[in-house]
Amino acid sequence: MKLTTLIIAVIVFTIPILATAGDDPTLYFITPQDGDVVSGEFTIQFGLRGMGVAPAGVEQEKTGHHHLLIDLDTLPPMDTPLPKSEQVRHFGGGQTETSLSLPPGKHTLQLVLGNYAHIPHEAPVISKKITITVK
Repeated sequence: MKLTTLIIAVIVFTIPILATAGDDPTLYFITPQDGDVVSGEFTIQFGLRGMGVAPAGVEQEKTGHHHLLIDLDTLPPMDTPLPKSEQVRHFGGGQTETSLSLPPGKHTLQLVLGNYAHIPHEAPVISKKITITVK
């Protein structure tokens, strides 16, 4: 428990310092990549440059936490907390990867960075939407 708290503190207080004011935040998928074919359960790794990751509830400049959008045709409103649903998954603990199971077929995935209150930043940080095929 103490180690987890220490790790979170290091993430919250050091990564934002590394992000310089001139950096444009970039949110992306490390894995899978656009066009990948995956098995029933697969790992998703989130990437972020130019900002740090902090758990929900931690108000720290230049940080946020991930939200995974699954098979959404349009983005949710960017001026209110992102709704929690099967299509909008929250990673408020500051997680940077997850395992996911989806039914066979084509699916779209997209990431949105939320602030301490699950609201996208004033200039929303959004990944490119990728398409994967589950076999």
